[in-house]
Amino acid sequence: MNHYSPNPDSYPHSNPQIPNMNNDKAPKLSIGLPVYNGERYLAETIDSLLAQSFTDYELIISDNASTDSTPAICRRYAELDSRIKYCRSETNRGAAWNFNNTVHQAQGEYFKWAAHDDLHHPDFIKSCVHILDTKPSVALCFTYTNFIDENGKDLGEYKFPVDVLQAPFNKVFLLYACGGHIVHEVFGVIRTDTLRNTPLIGGYVGSDLVMLGQLALAGQFHQIPECMFYHREHAERSTVATGGDQGFTRWYDASKSANFVMPYWRRLYENTKSVLRAPLRCSQKLSCLVEILRSLNWNKQFYLQDAKNAVGMLVKRST
Repeated sequence: MNHYSPNPDSYPHSNPQIPNMNNDKAPKLSIGLPVYNGERYLAETIDSLLAQSFTDYELIISDNASTDSTPAICRRYAELDSRIKYCRSETNRGAAWNFNNTVHQAQGEYFKWAAHDDLHHPDFIKSCVHILDTKPSVALCFTYTNFIDENGKDLGEYKFPVDVLQAPFNKVFLLYACGGHIVHEVFGVIRTDTLRNTPLIGGYVGSDLVMLGQLALAGQFHQIPECMFYHREHAERSTVATGGDQGFTRWYDASKSANFVMPYWRRLYENTKSVLRAPLRCSQKLSCLVEILRSLNWNKQFYLQDAKNAVGMLVKRST
């Protein structure tokens, strides 16, 4: 197994090796990097992407009205490398808009999201692109994950909970209907057209699970059995800093007051709609709907809590 220790000193901070790019030719891959106030880790993340052995890509950085030094960092890198495209919203439009904005601007056949605080092995993109090039049935390719802390220290390995190459598609879909695992595969390499056939990231908690479930219905997933993705755990990470479903809803969509949040019921509705609209045989749709019902039973305490919270909000508004 190939283990790699991220080393910022090996990254080209001041003089990156910029390949000759034909501006008239669309890149093979588009990388979307949504960011908001990411100054602490952003440069290291960009450096790890510039250090990739695969170079036929564009890097689209979407800045969601950052108030720290993020704009200056992005502009400096955009001046150094013509593959980097920096765009900025003057108002905070929420993480869902920011993630989706990078997809809308993408020109590549393949697409990858990159979080502003994660790192990648230099061969991550090359390895994933090779799988998509040689296996037309694969919609999404990703690798094992290593957790790292704020200083880059190894915190342990994570693998997808099932063998995606052997598991039937409805079982993979069930993982997203239940929502009981870590979804680092959202940062894998995806076929752009397949991704665009989903609603992308919605303005509600767990919309990434719904999107991944739709991708699972559209094609196979492939996990490369090597640790090539480094997910950083730190106190400023969005899922830690936003504070519960209400705060997380505002993180997804800054326009929402988040006074009335029912994330599990919303995902139940969206997953059911995804199955009914998917180009599947009736028997396949039925098997997926059965899995959704199973997820309802397994997570019944969360659905009950959603309903309880909603009733409490209605009572509070009426008084």
